[in-house]
Amino acid sequence: MGSETSSYLIIGAGVFGTSTAYHLIQRYPDATVTLVDRDAFDASRRVAASWDWNKVVRADYADLGYCKLALEAQDVWRADPLWKPFYHESGIYWISRTGFSQKVLDNYAKLGRQADLYSLPVEEARKLHGGIFGDADYTGVKEVLINNTSGWADARDALRKVIETSVEMGVKYVVAEVTCLEIDDVGVCRGVRTAGGVVLTATHTILCSGSFTPKLLEMSAEISGIEKLRADERIISAGVTTGLTHLNDGDMDSYSAMPVCIQENPPERGASNGMLPPNKDSQIKWWGQYIFKNTQEVKRGKFISAPPDKPDYAEWEVPDSLKNDIRFASKVTAGKKGESWELEQHRICWEALTPSEDFIISKHSAADQLFVATCGSFHGWKFFPILGRYVLQMLNGELPPEWQIRWAWDRQLPDPSDLVVWPKRELKDLK
Repeated sequence: MGSETSSYLIIGAGVFGTSTAYHLIQRYPDATVTLVDRDAFDASRRVAASWDWNKVVRADYADLGYCKLALEAQDVWRADPLWKPFYHESGIYWISRTGFSQKVLDNYAKLGRQADLYSLPVEEARKLHGGIFGDADYTGVKEVLINNTSGWADARDALRKVIETSVEMGVKYVVAEVTCLEIDDVGVCRGVRTAGGVVLTATHTILCSGSFTPKLLEMSAEISGIEKLRADERIISAGVTTGLTHLNDGDMDSYSAMPVCIQENPPERGASNGMLPPNKDSQIKWWGQYIFKNTQEVKRGKFISAPPDKPDYAEWEVPDSLKNDIRFASKVTAGKKGESWELEQHRICWEALTPSEDFIISKHSAADQLFVATCGSFHGWKFFPILGRYVLQMLNGELPPEWQIRWAWDRQLPDPSDLVVWPKRELKDLK
């Protein structure tokens, strides 16, 4: 159980870790809360998947549970003075091939939520927003989902602000690379060891370490001899590429008020791709449809997927095939205009993915006082304002039964072979 006298060591200052630190210090202002990350929170670049130019904030889910959670998070984005300055309700334009629109409409109805939400036949949808999506790819598409109550957020600035606020409230921020867990002879996790040999201790250790989590647990299992620490099939580290173009004044006139555009691909083409509205620097962002892994040997005969073994995860070393993946995304969302833009900046974003796309917010069964709160699974960022609320519920034994089951460390795992975001390519084969 959490308390004022407890101490909390949170590994990873992405949205899971930052939200957890923020909610903990709010609930227990006299507790010791330490947030540990390999990068300074105000660094110009960070490896965290949560650090980004902008991210989609939507409640458009076919899954009723996540639809309800996303609406809860959106309410905070709209109203809370801490989060509101970073949220932009641009709307969303969702090109779907799976009947997704009706599922979203049904979920809003089941939850009793009113919204400026509807679907349109393709020929009518093409005319919206000055026709900027008029020659997008609509092959096999019957209707487009329009939700004018969805949008996006300034990801980097929001993350930085919430960390700053948490530090002002009493959270301690430590820049360090964590190498392994510290587990005593009776199986209690006492904290972590850093690359500098420093041991950080607390009564509660919470892993919010994103794509680094499988490797951290693998190294910790090897050192401690506790085999069940390993993530095994629960988590895989996977990458996706993003890219930017800078708009001139003329294009800004046309695209400044655009909604988020998501293009749901046929299964043979990969996961969805999409296009986000211009940020404050007049840059439009895309993400690609290739999801890939980076399998490496972490000890003799033991292979897992993990980000490249460089301080910056080699996230700016983007091969031409992945740059072409972004070029394709710009073409199928923005049509001929997308083909003409020069893409100027590319980044590989590494994420922790589960076979069900669910988060993990749970006690780790292999060690006492060790907890896991991670696995955004390429959709977790939008829940930033409320993630810590649910982590606190988990720590205090108050998590609703539905989420206890879905977010548990030990749970029945589905076969991910049909999951469109499950990586089927290796980074080395894309170079």
